[in-house]
Formats: sequence, structure tokens, C-alpha cells
Amino acid sequence: QDAFVAFHVDKVLVSKYLKPLQIGELAPDQPSIEPTKNEKLVKDFRELRATVEKMGLLEPNQLFFFLHLAHILLLDTAAWLILFYFGTSLMPFIASLVVLTVSQVQASWLQHDLGHLSVFRSIKWNHLLHKFVMCHLIGASAKWWTLLHSQHHAKPNCFQKDPDIDMHPFLFTLGKKFSVELGIKKKKYMPYNHQHKYFFITLPPLLFPTYFHYHTFYIAYTKGYWADLACMLTFYIRFLFTYGSLLEIKSLLAYYFIFRMLESSWFVWVSQMNHIPMDIYYDKNLDWMSTQLQATCNVEQSLFNDWFTGHLNFQIEHHLFPTMPRHNYWKVAPLVKSLCAKHGLEYQCKPLLTAFADIVHSLKNSGELWLDAYLHK
Repeated sequence: QDAFVAFHVDKVLVSKYLKPLQIGELAPDQPSIEPTKNEKLVKDFRELRATVEKMGLLEPNQLFFFLHLAHILLLDTAAWLILFYFGTSLMPFIASLVVLTVSQVQASWLQHDLGHLSVFRSIKWNHLLHKFVMCHLIGASAKWWTLLHSQHHAKPNCFQKDPDIDMHPFLFTLGKKFSVELGIKKKKYMPYNHQHKYFFITLPPLLFPTYFHYHTFYIAYTKGYWADLACMLTFYIRFLFTYGSLLEIKSLLAYYFIFRMLESSWFVWVSQMNHIPMDIYYDKNLDWMSTQLQATCNVEQSLFNDWFTGHLNFQIEHHLFPTMPRHNYWKVAPLVKSLCAKHGLEYQCKPLLTAFADIVHSLKNSGELWLDAYLHK
């Protein structure tokens, strides 16, 4: 199936694990594609996939990723050197925070590439460097991220299958259909009609300092990811040793919490601009391409947008080909647009600020739909 092909790099190796799962063959008169899936689109997408492989677009440029890692390490070092050479007064404190935040966010984009096995041809080297970047440089579990993010890619914006929308309905109501359903059922966990306002002070600044902090340790401990836990501790030991030698305990805690808030805000706005404004509902069991197109949109390309979003401005291409190195997204984008036009699929691409605004607009719209249904007698 297309999802299997999309996720796995070494298909010969992983195919060996499928044999015990075989339960039989389809009868000769049975169709090989389910009726909810577009057979012509499936065929055309598989032809596109073959073209992508022939063009070498799944092959990484390791110099690109080396330079990306180098600039992360330089910024990480510079953040400490600013405090070391210029002291801990307000201006060096702020400058150091900004530099470390940039380093951390760029590291999160790199770990994303490594987690998708798109940096090295060797799966082993992808996993090893993923653990270094995610656990040691960022302080979170690599396996925790892979567990959650793989589910997101398999069924984006599908309720109870995509962990990225687990905030519905306890914190936000997401999607037009869900909002109306919640209202009709008279369910109210939060004042959803104000969710476009409290979004600014909840999810962006607090996701990393609160929920992710707890959840990455919880999953790593309960699932026995001991190597991840050990490597994560090296981040905190390094942070306490380097910054603790320069800052008093209150300043150290403030420094840590503030850079986590800044990092969280950057990450949330970028990661949600491609998904929250899109269709959110139960799994419709559509074909691979339709599933991804309904849940994702793009942001216009520019050197800044590519760097700022970690190339997640090409979210459509990334979701269709998750193992593709990000520096090749722009090359496959015209082919994807052409295929969308052929089959009448909407290919959304927006300016960056419009994409940010659409998060707020979609939350406001969902909140209003909920309120109308909630008040309706």
C-alpha cells in the first residue's frame, strides 16, 4: 500500500516482517482497491512515486544537512558565549535567549528530518544522529517523537488517530463538523467561542514548557526507552553545568522557562498553520493522496520561509513523500500540483502571515459554529 511505501526506506528488510501477518489472498473477483479510494488517482500517484525515485529526489545531499547541523551547534555555543563574555545583565540575557531559541528550533527541524530517515542512506546513522539531536541537543525522547509523529503522518487530522489533534475537545473545538456536533450534544469543556483569544496564551507559549516536558519523560519511562532517558539527562546536565556556572538559580530557571516558551511559540505557529485550518474529522479511509491533501496546505517558498519553517512550508510534498530530503520538495512540487489539477484536488498555498492568521480565523469560526449549535433549541 502507498502508506507502507511512503514510510519505509529499506523495503526488502521490512517486508520480511509482513509474512506472519498474511491472512490469505483476495478472491479473483474482488477488487484490489477499496470503494472509498480513487483508483485512477492511486494509479497516477504510484506513477508519480516511480518518477520521483527515477529522478533521484529521495537521495539526500549530506552537505546540506552537515551545514545545517553546523549552524545549530554554532548558535548553541554562541548563546553561552554571549553570557560568558558580556555578563548576565538584561541585554546579554535577552540576546542569549534569542540565539538559543533559534538553535533549538532549528535543531527540532533537523531531528524531524532524521526521524523521517531523510538525512542518511543508512537507517542506522539516521537513528543515531536523531538520538543525538533530539535527546542531547533538545532534551526530549527520539522514540517518543517517532511514536507520535508516525501516527500523525498515517492519518493526519483524523480524530482519535492523529495525536496532534488530541486537544479536541478538552482545550479547543476543531473542525466545522466536530464543532457543530459538540454544540448539539451541549458539551462545553472550555468557552470555545473565545478559543481564538485564549489560543495565544495557551498552546503556543505553554506546549513545550508544560505538556511536552511531562509527556516525553512519561512515555520514555513507561515504554522503557532507557537509552533515550539516559541521553536526555545529558542535555540537562550540560545545561546546568554551563549556564548554572553563570546564572543564579532564579535567573537560571527563568532563562530555561523563557527559551522553552519562545521555542514552543515558534514551533506551534509553524506546525499548526498547515493543519488546523484544514478538514478535521473522523477517518474516511480515503486513498493516500486524498488523505494528505485534505489535511495539509503549503506556504509560499522563499529563502526565509524555507529556513524559518524547516521546509515545512512544503507540507503537502512532505506528507506525500515523508522520507524525501527537504531540499528536494521544491523540485517535486510542480509534479504534485499537476496531478492535483488533473484530479480536481485543491492544492492550497498561502503567504506565511496569511497561514498564521488562518489558524486564528479557523478557531474563531469553529467556536462560533459550536456556540450557534449549543444555543440552538
